[in-house]
Amino acid sequence: MSQRQVLQVFEQYQKARTQFVQTVAELATRPQNIETLQNAGIMSLLRPLLLDVVPTIQQTAALALGRLANYNDDLAEAVVKGDILPQLVYSLAEQNRFYKKAAAFVLRAVGKHSPQLAQAIVDCGALDTLVICLEDFDPGVKEAAAWALGYIARHNAELSQAVVDAGAVPLLVLCIQEPEIALKRIAASALSDISKHSPELAQTVVDAGAIAHLAQMILNPDAKLKRQVLSALSQIAKHSVDLAEMGVEAEIFPVVLTCLKDSDEYVKKNAATLIREIAKHTPELSQLIVNAGGVAAVIDCIGNCKGNVRLPGIMMLGYVAAHSENLAMAVIISKGVPQLSICLSEEREDHIKAAAAWALGQIGRHTPEHARAVAVTNVLPVLLSLYMETESSEDLQVKTKKALKNILQKCTYLPALEPLLHDAPPNILKHVVGQFSKVR
Repeated sequence: MSQRQVLQVFEQYQKARTQFVQTVAELATRPQNIETLQNAGIMSLLRPLLLDVVPTIQQTAALALGRLANYNDDLAEAVVKGDILPQLVYSLAEQNRFYKKAAAFVLRAVGKHSPQLAQAIVDCGALDTLVICLEDFDPGVKEAAAWALGYIARHNAELSQAVVDAGAVPLLVLCIQEPEIALKRIAASALSDISKHSPELAQTVVDAGAIAHLAQMILNPDAKLKRQVLSALSQIAKHSVDLAEMGVEAEIFPVVLTCLKDSDEYVKKNAATLIREIAKHTPELSQLIVNAGGVAAVIDCIGNCKGNVRLPGIMMLGYVAAHSENLAMAVIISKGVPQLSICLSEEREDHIKAAAAWALGQIGRHTPEHARAVAVTNVLPVLLSLYMETESSEDLQVKTKKALKNILQKCTYLPALEPLLHDAPPNILKHVVGQFSKVR
């Protein structure tokens, strides 16, 4: 056999391996093929190809593994049990940028399913290597690493702390300053996932200087980036007065109000959520939002959208009104009550109706003047019918009952009370009759 014939055997073998991984990677993009691949023992066949002498075979094997692991937790579990993770982590440090992206994709695909699978990634030492990848020259590698770190951190505080301890936060803050929009998005999303679990974790993100850079991107034209930026600021602000004040000091008002008019529904929702998370803490913060025109802007936003997008705005109005008589009056003056009444009648979902009922109760509970402003919109019979409706969820019944009680105990406007005399059950009727006795 000549030398050429001998080498031909190797060439054919290489071609076969290349064709095999490329076909598997292609097949793995379609859900209907996954079970067949799994039953054929694809995991154990791909594993040795991760250490192949040919770089393109290594990369395509990693890509195929990532697509499989991404599909369900059984396959992700198989990656962990097949001892594939240490191999990936080792290669992540050594190989070229194409392989790094593919390996980080596998880690993300495994880690996303459950805290246990994410913990397996932490246990094999992947965090340090992923953090090194955040400093890579190639933005695609940075993005893949940031994505994997965010997916690990989102599960719980312990995993999030592990990501922080590996030194990810300052580098993620640098990533949001990079010119590539995709990298900015993923880094902002990862910071949001880290911040959400506890005040201490949010403080770590703040200490790395994230708020100023996030606040500057509120008006970025890219909708997906705005979603993540607003989400990250909300996850920081929700924990404490101090953290919420830091957002305000970064001058997010009044610019954040423009996001309530955005054409992207998620941008609207996340902007309303951010305003809600700040307003809930103190009367002073709520007053600041009122002064910036925030209440009127949120009411407009509720009027221009439907369903779950309305929810954070509805809750925000309830939080503002709950703080004081004057703040509740600010909601009334901005025509918040008719808008909340519309939500109560229009919305199909019980949890949105319940939020509207709660907010109306918070507005009407302060004085007879407040109660009258709520009652004149003819909302009391609607609250009563929702309370008595057997189809209503338990939470909706509790919220409507409490709202009725709050409003009725202050309401002296008899034309609004009269319709309730005929329909109200005894536990509500006593409040109605009580108000008649006060007036007469």
